[in-house]
Amino acid sequence: MAKKGKKKDVLVVGSKVREYIKSNGTMCSGDLVEALSEEVYTVLDRALKRTNDNGRKTIRSYDL
Repeated sequence: MAKKGKKKDVLVVGSKVREYIKSNGTMCSGDLVEALSEEVYTVLDRALKRTNDNGRKTIRSYDL
């Protein structure tokens, strides 16, 4: 899990996110990429917990 108080890195490629959204005829706000990255952290933290609870060291796709 990410450490509290420390600024988190962005885990998504902003230009790719904006490009995908634009290709669907929609615009995105300036804070979307950061919010999406925060969602990725949430999903990964949940997967990490599941992996640890199951006594494994490898996160698998089904942990998501």
